[in-house]
Amino acid sequence: MARALKTFSYSDGFHVWTVAASSRIKALEAFGVKRDLFKDGSAKEIDSGPDREEALKSPGELIERGLSVDVGKVTKASATPKSKSDVGDRKRVEALERELDALDQTQTTEREELADRRTALDKEAAVLERTQTKTREALKSKLKTARAKLS
Repeated sequence: MARALKTFSYSDGFHVWTVAASSRIKALEAFGVKRDLFKDGSAKEIDSGPDREEALKSPGELIERGLSVDVGKVTKASATPKSKSDVGDRKRVEALERELDALDQTQTTEREELADRRTALDKEAAVLERTQTKTREALKSKLKTARAKLS
C-alpha cells in the first residue's frame, strides 16, 4: 500500500518551497539538495496553510512562494529538480561531463605526442638540409676543379 503523503516546507529567507511527498528523503530530492535540511531545522513537515493545499494538488512538484522577492506569489517551481527523470538527466549530464574531461585529456596527450613527432621531424629535416648542402658544395667544388682542368 502506498504511503500517505505528507507536506514538507523549506525556506531560504527569500522564498518558501513546499512539496507533498511520502518521506523526508523524497522531499529533499524534490528540494534538490543533498544536505539534510530537516536535521538543522531549515525544513519541516507542515500540516496546514495554502502552500500545503497547493502542494497536495501536485504531489512531488515544488510549490514556491515569495517572501522577500515576489511577496506572496505562489507558483510551481521549475528550476529545481523534482522528479526521477530530472535526477536521471542530472546523472546523464554528470556522465557527459566526465566523458568530456576524458576526451580533453586524450586530445591533450595526442597533441603533445604530435608536437614531439613534429620536433623530431624538424631535427631530421635540419640534419638532411646540412647533409645535402655539404654534399652539394663538395660536388660543386669537384665540378669547378674539373672545369678548370679543361681550360
